[in-house]
Amino acid sequence: MTALVIAEHDHASIKPATLNTVTAALACGGDVHILVAGANAAEAAKAAAQIAGVSKVIAADSASLAENLAENVAAQVLAIAGNYSHILFPSTANGKNVAPRVAAKLDVAQISDITKVDSPDTFERPIYAGNAIATVQSTDATKVITVRTTGFDAAAATGGSATVETAEGVADSGKSAFVGREVTKSDRPELTAAKIIVSGGRALGSAEKFTEVMTPLADKLNAGLGASRAAVDAGYAPNDWQVGQTGKIVAPQLYIAAGISGAIQHLAGMKDSKVIVAINKDEEAPIFSVADYGLVADLFTAVPELVKAL
Repeated sequence: MTALVIAEHDHASIKPATLNTVTAALACGGDVHILVAGANAAEAAKAAAQIAGVSKVIAADSASLAENLAENVAAQVLAIAGNYSHILFPSTANGKNVAPRVAAKLDVAQISDITKVDSPDTFERPIYAGNAIATVQSTDATKVITVRTTGFDAAAATGGSATVETAEGVADSGKSAFVGREVTKSDRPELTAAKIIVSGGRALGSAEKFTEVMTPLADKLNAGLGASRAAVDAGYAPNDWQVGQTGKIVAPQLYIAAGISGAIQHLAGMKDSKVIVAINKDEEAPIFSVADYGLVADLFTAVPELVKAL
């Protein structure tokens, strides 16, 4: 019984989501291999070989894999899928783009967003915005799984000594073409990888106030900046800052929520944070039900005072 992890990478290094997925794969039992599908990705393959617990890295190099087009990556996975009992993807935009294609081609049911491995064929996953946990058992010969990375600790990025094997890269499927990419650049930590996140809600009232109040706190803490869906919909913050069921699922060491009431969809995205601090003037706000520390106060007074104290 061998599990295959599809690495998330930028052709030069391995992204953190891969490390959490390796931990899930190890829990399935047996050996763990990693597929690094890319173009000129030898450095990423070398980094993957250092991950603790991994016994083999398969490096597939092809110009068709340069932009991670889902059709081509899926074809690369399918080329070696017959050797594995479990195929695991991080539950990221890339992983969720490729995994369903692989599952459909293998004619198996995809097991999505797992947070725990009970046994090699039984997994736990959240449903109803995280308010219930479903235990799912699969009898498929090959389990195609996406892993909610916040549910698993990261495997050690060093200390491993896996062998690196080269696989022939697939030809371009011709079904899609890369046109361009617009990337948001920020000096702040990316939300899903940030150890501290400061989030603001609709109570901030405007984009100007959001920047004026929340940015100094994030600067002091070297934190990622997040927002509730209500704040994003109102135009106070960009889409890629949204935390919640329809945004990003995060689990930092510290999550500070200011002016966020705590709608069920928002809680689903951040309630696995290690320490949650809530600032809200409504003492009945649902956010206080998951907060480790709650401050009933006007955020326009409390947040600047907190910044001064830091």
